[in-house]
Amino acid sequence: MAQVEATTERIIAADAETVFDTLADYSGAREKLLPEHFSAYEVREGGDGEGTLVHWKLQATSKRIRDCLLEVTEPTDGQLVEKDRNSSMVTTWTVTPAGEGRSRAVVTTVWNGAGGIGGFFEKTFAPKGLGRIYDALLANLAAHVEK
Repeated sequence: MAQVEATTERIIAADAETVFDTLADYSGAREKLLPEHFSAYEVREGGDGEGTLVHWKLQATSKRIRDCLLEVTEPTDGQLVEKDRNSSMVTTWTVTPAGEGRSRAVVTTVWNGAGGIGGFFEKTFAPKGLGRIYDALLANLAAHVEK
């Protein structure tokens, strides 16, 4: 089993605090930012950053749907970590300043991939697919905060 990683980033024309607070708002803004690949969204505990427990289904392909139950932590300033209780998947959001009134939002997801030939295809194609999904989410985030 090899570790699979997908990373996407975007410069957003809003300060880092605004961008981070919007991402951490699981009970409000976050659901509105999700592209069509996400469904069955439900905040089960908390709702604002650290201590949040959130559920969704992520449909990466027509046949691949992950049922995710994510525990949210904030290990450092400007960082949200979503650990899936149902798999090895961990998504880390990092928001840093990128000049006056701008920020860089980086999302990295890692998980233990399959072995064998299936693992080869997963490691080759899954990061690109997940990258497109998170690029859409980051575009929605930018549209939401760039006002």
